Amino acid sequence: MKIKSENTLYDVAELFKNFSDSTRIRILYLLIEEEKSVSEIAELLNMNQSAISHQLRFLKNSKLVRNRREGKTIYYSLDDDHVYNIISQGIEHVEEDD
Repeated sequence: MKIKSENTLYDVAELFKNFSDSTRIRILYLLIEEEKSVSEIAELLNMNQSAISHQLRFLKNSKLVRNRREGKTIYYSLDDDHVYNIISQGIEHVEEDD
């Protein structure tokens, strides 16, 4: 296997930092099924919209979620299948029997 550049490995480490926050994981998990607005996410997680928006900014900057505007409402969804796979495999890993 060819060793990746230091920059690439740094970027991977930065990516995984986003998965170290349980609120971000909960948001990503909610978005597996379908896109949701900030208010929907806040209600489902019993958190205020400001806190959810703050976490969504991190996720969007890391290319883990994307958004679209419909009128005044912004809907968020997983950025691509890679994010779905990372979350799904993480859940599978922690639920696996020893």
